Amino acid sequence: MALSENLGKKVRLMIVKEVEFGVYLGNSQEKVLLPKKQVPRGLEAGDPVEVFLYKDSADRLIATTNEPKITLGELAVLKIADVGKIGAFLDWGLEKDLLLPFREQTAKVKKGDEVLVALYVDKSERLCATMKVYDKLRQDSPYGKDDQVEGIVYDTSDNFGVFVAVDDCYSALIPKREAFGSLRVGERVRGRVIRVREDGKLDLAVREKAFLQMDADAQMIMERLNDCKGKLPFTDKADPERIKAEFGLSKNAFKRAVGRLLKEGKIEIREKSIEICRK
Repeated sequence: MALSENLGKKVRLMIVKEVEFGVYLGNSQEKVLLPKKQVPRGLEAGDPVEVFLYKDSADRLIATTNEPKITLGELAVLKIADVGKIGAFLDWGLEKDLLLPFREQTAKVKKGDEVLVALYVDKSERLCATMKVYDKLRQDSPYGKDDQVEGIVYDTSDNFGVFVAVDDCYSALIPKREAFGSLRVGERVRGRVIRVREDGKLDLAVREKAFLQMDADAQMIMERLNDCKGKLPFTDKADPERIKAEFGLSKNAFKRAVGRLLKEGKIEIREKSIEICRK
């Protein structure tokens, strides 16, 4: 196999020649440079060494003994080191940052963001990253219905909902009907498995079951009332869109929480407002 076919992979190669600026690895027909500062002490011609193959800033194949944060066939969460004219650049543990082209981004990113990516070789035979990882996620998770899970958002869809990689590797979706609040790409989420599909993919809810979630929702509404001097300028009959924009809740969840506060005597509902009871 040609050395170039191992681009983006770890390989074990033999030292075939020592030079002033490092050593050459491979065989008599094909060689790749391992820079001097990367050569482990005590090695000499004929010794094997495990290296990772990538391309330097001049697009030349080069070897390193440094540990990359991602290799071909893997998924990893990497930090955006910078954003330039052709895309973003990711810190992947090597001297040269990894390019994340604009066309491979599922959302706009900025310096400091962390995103889930896969490694691929582009048409110019260069290593690049992609956030389009849907078909690279596993469908054999160990989780079942009602299990609590954690993951990272890697894409969103107005039609389907929020796509999540559970444990950064298992395929999951927060369906549109469950996607309350503002979940953005790169955000870490905790959720509950509400369905395991026949193909192994997971459906998630980021909210608890209704009877468990009600207390938390009621507390949030009370906190908002206190912030708004004891009065909200709408009732539980407000448009669902307004309720979702204000609280990140469905209208049914909002009505349940308001009903709980009303029953406890903490609020009163007037013609055009909800107000804290002043007793």
